[in-house]
Amino acid sequence: MRFVTLLVLACAAWPQVAAAYPIYGSEATGIRRLEHARLIEEGTIAGRRRLPGELLTLQQVDLRLLQHRDLQLPAPDPVFTAQVVELLGTNADRYGIAVLDLSDIERPRYAQHNSDTLHNPGSVGKIIVALALFQALADAYPNDLEARRDALRYTQVIADDFIINDSHKVRFWDPATRRLTRRPINIGDRASLWEFVDWMMSPSSNAAASTVIKQAMLLTRFGRDYPVNNEAAAAFFNQAPGTELGGLLVKTLHSPLEYNGFDLKRLRQGSFFTKTGKRKVPGTTSYASSSELMTYLLRLEQGRIVDEFSSREIKRLLYVTERRIRYASSPALNKAAVYFKSGSLYKCQPEPGFVCLKYHGNKQNLMHSVAIVESPAADRHLYYFVTLVSNVLRKNSAVDHQTLAARIHRLIEAAHTE
Repeated sequence: MRFVTLLVLACAAWPQVAAAYPIYGSEATGIRRLEHARLIEEGTIAGRRRLPGELLTLQQVDLRLLQHRDLQLPAPDPVFTAQVVELLGTNADRYGIAVLDLSDIERPRYAQHNSDTLHNPGSVGKIIVALALFQALADAYPNDLEARRDALRYTQVIADDFIINDSHKVRFWDPATRRLTRRPINIGDRASLWEFVDWMMSPSSNAAASTVIKQAMLLTRFGRDYPVNNEAAAAFFNQAPGTELGGLLVKTLHSPLEYNGFDLKRLRQGSFFTKTGKRKVPGTTSYASSSELMTYLLRLEQGRIVDEFSSREIKRLLYVTERRIRYASSPALNKAAVYFKSGSLYKCQPEPGFVCLKYHGNKQNLMHSVAIVESPAADRHLYYFVTLVSNVLRKNSAVDHQTLAARIHRLIEAAHTE
């Protein structure tokens, strides 16, 4: 398989999300920043040490429901649901939430409230992009996992104007100088496809997300001839009619969802994450419900997001191994392994006495979180999933989700005290 340099894309401005992938995965993936994280933990270089829940090895971050592939979401437990709704307080109508407790796998418990409420998923939609990329790899190489790994590790991508208008900072690690730089992706930056996927899922770079969408489109279009050279990629995106590009975007992002059994009326990523990407490739609206996001997490653990290889890699990409934020930042989860993605969007309008602050929108204040929790990480006594969408106005939604994380964890903990 030949690997050549490719052009890349970019993104919009959804707030930053915690970094992921096990820190001992640099040799397997070539994701350079993981070496920096590992060297800190080994005491070789200075830096912040990680929480107990962030130290699982590559082998320990694995799929836990491969022997329960037939498990479906159970009927909501009315007592459990009432307990979860009580945690939401007086603004319960502004939340859509689903909680699946599998701590006792023989007696699963499920709670849901407003679980079909649809909102723009924001950066949570990047788990759909990950599905699309891994489906495109599986379509090109259905029986060759090494070819898929090689495509991720050795395909070199160069950032182009698709990345414009993204301020998310990512980690650039130079192994030779042992220097770490945190900054937004710039036009001309070069990295492997796997690093761009990591940047999309870890600091939630919109530039990286648009890059991955573009590469997934090229992979869908050219199949086993991917990667194509820079000139061919640029010519395709510059010369193809908008209708053709829009159709390819649908094929790249929507068809994999349908193929994997999702309801496009309840889960969809419809466009790029940057203004430039949206301008060059026509898209549509994006939305998600907590119930369909819960189905995603369940199928992920069952190895049913594309296949076992793809599901395992996506779970590893969701593993929080850096600064935890929002739902994942609750101190109650310090000892837990957390597999997490979040997204937010807030808007303000004039209102007497109201000051517009980050995550405090009075017109719109979306905050979404999806999380798999294994606690404590060492023996995983507690094992549960949470998908949460909210639109509580004038309230710090990041702190709100952090508080809910602690309350839900204590609720699950109390049910399994023995």
